[in-house]
Amino acid sequence: MSGLLTREEYASIAEDMIFPVAPFIDGKFRAGRGEKLLTINPATGKPVATISGANAKDVNLAVEKAREAFDQGRWSKMHPSDRKDVLIRLCKLITRNQRELAVMESLDSGKPIKDCEEIDIPETIHTIKWHAEAIDKIYDQMAPSSDDHIAMIVREPVGVVAAVLPWNFPMLMMAWKIGPALAAGNSVIVKPAEQTSLTALRLAELAMEAGLPRGVLQVLPGMGPEAGEPLGRHMDVDMLSFTGSTETGRLFLKYSAESNLKKVVLECGGKNPAVVLEDAEDLDLVAGHIVNAAFWNMGENCSANSRLIVHEAVKAPLMERILAHTRDWRTGDPLDPSNHLGALVDKEHCKKVTKYLKEPKGTKTLLGGTAKGNFVEPTIFDGVKSGDKLAKDEIFGPILSVITVKSFEEAIQAANDTEYGLAASVFTANAKKAIRAAREIKAGTVSVNCYGEGDISTPFGGYKQSGFGGRDNGIHAHDQYTELKTIWIDLSDNAPDVSVG
Repeated sequence: MSGLLTREEYASIAEDMIFPVAPFIDGKFRAGRGEKLLTINPATGKPVATISGANAKDVNLAVEKAREAFDQGRWSKMHPSDRKDVLIRLCKLITRNQRELAVMESLDSGKPIKDCEEIDIPETIHTIKWHAEAIDKIYDQMAPSSDDHIAMIVREPVGVVAAVLPWNFPMLMMAWKIGPALAAGNSVIVKPAEQTSLTALRLAELAMEAGLPRGVLQVLPGMGPEAGEPLGRHMDVDMLSFTGSTETGRLFLKYSAESNLKKVVLECGGKNPAVVLEDAEDLDLVAGHIVNAAFWNMGENCSANSRLIVHEAVKAPLMERILAHTRDWRTGDPLDPSNHLGALVDKEHCKKVTKYLKEPKGTKTLLGGTAKGNFVEPTIFDGVKSGDKLAKDEIFGPILSVITVKSFEEAIQAANDTEYGLAASVFTANAKKAIRAAREIKAGTVSVNCYGEGDISTPFGGYKQSGFGGRDNGIHAHDQYTELKTIWIDLSDNAPDVSVG
């Protein structure tokens, strides 16, 4: 695809767009029987589409069709190479329609079109393609048994998988779930966030066009109590994978315990630290990473480095550079590719974030602190203490809290002073300190001298209240959508001694 378009060209695409507006069940769109979902453009406040939401009856139908497809082997028993071919065709269709999907994603979520075009959609394609290519390259195992036995350890698909998505990366998080789940041979039911359902529905339509059998991938837009909870409690759903808040994640564990003990994988919140030690080099580069880590995607990112823990010896020159970098991050119309930041996802979330903009006692606002509509300026607070709400709460907005420390030990203690443990960054020129910090910080991913989550080949998930039950990405994600089975074969001619007495 060629480079970015103009704001006017993106607006023209948006005006002519036709949106999917109903649950996708058993290979076609069907009117939902639940509460209607009014999709609002966060940037303008204007309606985009009205979706007929799913309820428990729709959930039951979708699960029935998913189970039917699985038991009949339409996908689960298809040759691995054939499953790979279907998913590769899906990637080609996403590529062919990526501009439409990028605009749809931006209108639905408030995300900057530049990020949708250059990050979200390409990463969605890459994720599905990576898991597709792994399908016919993952081998099972033989255990070291005696000469009289053969022990095979094989993977089998779990069955019917529910995937409950967040609203901050709608398409990419869908790819993180369906890529490995479909690669393993499961039937998948996706419940997108009620704020951002459009691209999930369109992706399901493209999957059918690619040759995915009916019932194998279904999408149920709907409110949490009407669609999410029934999926969590359904007796014929074998596994549920969730990305979102820790509060909602707890509910899915409860639903599992009160139903069929379905497998549950949770990727939840984060309050992630960026630790800058006194020997950090190239402070301008460090500042660029920290600004990106704090404000990318408007801070609506579970792995955002929303806490800067900086040694007092380098604080002044680092903050000077951070402020300079932040001033370059323009906030405005998401369809304007010159803007770095768009709108927060909806009024309710914006109201939550703006509560933190009032300068807390003992802190100083270095930059930002204002909001207009659903747009919040990048904001930096200095003088934050580890026990403050700014250092404890997952705000999920463009707010960076600066905590000053005097030693390595104090920095590590501050980094771990949170109920979360998803991601962290450490900046230092000392290799021993870098390794010590990476070992001592309780987080699922620790990046050194950069901000990052790894890539598709590395597992992503967290410690403590940031995660439970598994990891996204990598072969580890593929494994969590399978059951391990041991097949034990006796080759001996001797009958067992069953005599008694």
